[in-house]
Amino acid sequence: MTDKDTDEKPAVDEKDLPSDDLVTTQHSITVKRRKLNYTATAGRVVLRKEVVTDGKSDGHQPKAEVFLTAYTLDGADPAKRPVTFAFNGGPGSSSVWLHLGLLGPRRVVSGDVGDVAPPPYDLVDNPETLLAHSDLVFIDPVSTGFSRAVKGEKAGEFHGFQGDLESVGEVIRLWTSRHGRWMSPKFLAGESYGTTRAAGLADHLQNRFGLYLNGVMLISSVLDFGTLDFTEGNDLPYPLFLPTYAAIAHYHGKHEGRALAEVLADAEEFASRDYPWALARGHRLTAEERASAVTRLAALIGVSEDFVDRVDLRVEHVRFYTELLRSERRVVGRLDSRFTGPEADYGREWFSQDPSYSAILGPYSAALNHYLRAELEYENDLPYEILTSNVQPWSYKEFENAHVTVADRLASALRANPHLKVHVAFGYHDGATPYYAAEHVLAHLRIPAELRDNIESAYYEAGHMMYVHEPSRVQQSKDLADFVQRSANR
Repeated sequence: MTDKDTDEKPAVDEKDLPSDDLVTTQHSITVKRRKLNYTATAGRVVLRKEVVTDGKSDGHQPKAEVFLTAYTLDGADPAKRPVTFAFNGGPGSSSVWLHLGLLGPRRVVSGDVGDVAPPPYDLVDNPETLLAHSDLVFIDPVSTGFSRAVKGEKAGEFHGFQGDLESVGEVIRLWTSRHGRWMSPKFLAGESYGTTRAAGLADHLQNRFGLYLNGVMLISSVLDFGTLDFTEGNDLPYPLFLPTYAAIAHYHGKHEGRALAEVLADAEEFASRDYPWALARGHRLTAEERASAVTRLAALIGVSEDFVDRVDLRVEHVRFYTELLRSERRVVGRLDSRFTGPEADYGREWFSQDPSYSAILGPYSAALNHYLRAELEYENDLPYEILTSNVQPWSYKEFENAHVTVADRLASALRANPHLKVHVAFGYHDGATPYYAAEHVLAHLRIPAELRDNIESAYYEAGHMMYVHEPSRVQQSKDLADFVQRSANR
């Protein structure tokens, strides 16, 4: 056997290598009496990574196939036309919620509280689509939607904070390069964990590729997990959830005759001063001080003083959603606490399922699976993973011995790119990512005073997916369109 024989590797048959399977279709929509012709592209793009062995390149080897759906306005000037890259969170969620709920040119009719749509559901044009102002690229991270690691690769490499940033960032770079959009105004839109991803990406795209953004849209944001994690010794989430609890109590009739704004003002006042002080005092509270705190907290959030006393002034969120309407034998939703539902066991401490998620899972799943095949003509026999647990355990190894936060990365991106604008959307009845917690994080961003005006906020009387509520959907569509137009710098 010669040296040549031992050095050579078996030839790879090109037909065995994964390749992009994009499908393009043409469509139109009428927005404010204006007909918009657009191109839709759906399919999977292959992500490749350069592999170096003993200092020698083994080439760019396929690692994953990532599904995306892109919409581009026909005839638009790429230099002036914005493009928005959108994704949801989870981790483990596909982009279906922002795609068919708020931003895309077609949307599902899912109904709302008290009028949830029955199957088989409807899919209609969305005249409020952001496509009227920006091209759209919806990205499903690896193991969500139709996205998968390629044969022989470990999906777990993508199931973590940094691996996720790098793979989604690479999709954005590829799409931007292949479509000649480096000179276009560029935006990110993320929801829930997607806001964690978006804040991290704003910094990652700048530092890794020199790709600077015009704006980031954070919908139902979580930038610092220390504000949300109810862990032993961490009292921060309790006061930060309090105003949301009060809003939920108000919605369900526990503050009869009072306006929501009045209730929120009272809750925020208690959450900002007396409540954190009482928690910090612990056993040093006098009996009178403790009784006063119990009484006020119970009145604000609509539960009994006995319950507040039994949980030692520390009301965990799912525990609250299970407790609030216990006497009515109902639980309230976590994603959207306007929704209520039955429970199998009304003595339990934590509900067995979220009625607000149950209300939207069916409509969005049916609409997406129909839409991709029947209208976008993309065929794939894989199950489209709407929200999967297959990404668990999600790795946060970069934050070992520390809580997860991307507030520092968002602040870094703002300092490096003072033209970057940030839009933050809050739902008053969002029981997963409470508005007051997000406000707390934004108030502590380490940016100079002159950059604080780069951040704007919008509030809606709905939940995590605030666009499920029709008035909120219409208003939010206007707010995001206005943000993109003002931030495009064209």
